[in-house]
Amino acid sequence: MNYYSTRNRALRQTAAESIKMGLSRDGGLLTPCEIPQIDGAFLQSLTNARYQERAARVMGLYLTDYTAEELLQFAENAYGPDKYDTEAVAPVRKVDENTHCLELWHGPTSAFKDMALQMLPQLLSAALRKTGEEKTVCILVATSGDTGKAAMEGFADVPQTKIMVFYPKDGVSQIQEAQMVTQEGANVGVCAVVGNFDDAQAGVKRIFSDEKMRSTLADRGYFLSSANSINWGRILPQVVYYISAYCDLLRDGAIKLGDKVNFCVPTGNFGDILAAYYAKHMGLPVGKLICASNRNDVLTDFLRTGVYDRNRPFHTTMSPSMDILVSSNLERLLFDLSGENDAEVRDYMARLAKDGKYEVSDAIKAALKEQYWGGFCDESGTAATIAEYYRNKGYLIDTHTAVAANVMEQYRQATGDETVTVFVSTASPYKFCNHVLTAIGETPESDGVALIDQLQRVSGVTAPRRLAALTGKTRRFDLWTEKAGMDNVVLEFLK
Repeated sequence: MNYYSTRNRALRQTAAESIKMGLSRDGGLLTPCEIPQIDGAFLQSLTNARYQERAARVMGLYLTDYTAEELLQFAENAYGPDKYDTEAVAPVRKVDENTHCLELWHGPTSAFKDMALQMLPQLLSAALRKTGEEKTVCILVATSGDTGKAAMEGFADVPQTKIMVFYPKDGVSQIQEAQMVTQEGANVGVCAVVGNFDDAQAGVKRIFSDEKMRSTLADRGYFLSSANSINWGRILPQVVYYISAYCDLLRDGAIKLGDKVNFCVPTGNFGDILAAYYAKHMGLPVGKLICASNRNDVLTDFLRTGVYDRNRPFHTTMSPSMDILVSSNLERLLFDLSGENDAEVRDYMARLAKDGKYEVSDAIKAALKEQYWGGFCDESGTAATIAEYYRNKGYLIDTHTAVAANVMEQYRQATGDETVTVFVSTASPYKFCNHVLTAIGETPESDGVALIDQLQRVSGVTAPRRLAALTGKTRRFDLWTEKAGMDNVVLEFLK
């Protein structure tokens, strides 16, 4: 299967080339030229399969220049017991008869980003071999909190790679920062950016599109790629867990084959919910895709009005991985809903760059209304939902998961839809101890990593072992820069 750019359909390349490149050189996002289809027989064949087998089968539909044997081995490596604390990998937890939670945080960094970023390094390493690439790839990452650590964990000491992560200074949780600045590996680098995530993301995209920078790095023996969800190798492993969740519900008798399931996804950069969209269009029986935002509600407004407008206050919230006003993966959705009209997408993106806003066509508005429902949850609602789940359901959830749970209930009350719904849990509550403790009525006794012990003590829920091990780890990185200086950080890192 070939892939093309959302801004140039004439540009075609293989899966391996697309994963190696990360972002198209025209600034567009690389997208499959067709969406492979699955049916009931395919789902039934995966119902009793292990997660690793499901991953290899689903990814094989898109990665036709990788062998089935390669993909199964990659899945065994990515999702094995040395990495994940549960054999299920992405377990579905029953909350009530119509409500289930897909837990995606059982990997090495306790966030859903592990689901893709334990796989991507293996796909990328294979892509380097398949394309005969001799240069070293430098992975540039902008993170709102979780992607950075997950990417470094996946790429640490991987041959023929280096990785530089930029995160917003004072814009991530203390535990997220501790995870990043203590990361081990000879090929990793971390730098804080004065500003917010959008500033870091814009800086990375600027570096990617800078021909002079690319030429300079090529002379030094490097080329750039991405581990953000702009890379198709990030989106594809995420498609897997929606199909896997449906198979789990089938296996457990919660649904019958063909029954539709709603998914409610907390999202900022639109990658996680985009993966659910692709699963639906492959043939997975999905009803409504419920998009959950925090106070940075640009996606809620877009889904309701068809107008994307980033010209609004930026809020730093207790769910920092969603503190985003420029949702990059929305471009892939627009490309699909426009009938793969690259000129239309280029126009939207040009208006976003020039004016900070655009309005989509009536046809796209109708498609959005049919398939999506958008809602947002403020800080008080997030805290109240954490408290309710802890006290009334015996379930300790993090801030991002609480946003999803809250918006799911908003959707049900607004529509009366009683379809079985899976809301997505994207991080362990132990990554946001201070907010979780406060929400359940406790007073944090200290801050940062020190709060892990307190939350374990009061909740009786065991902390993920790698988070608990952060206590006493040596800080390796103290670098920071203004956003205009990101280019120099990269040049220094790759000198």
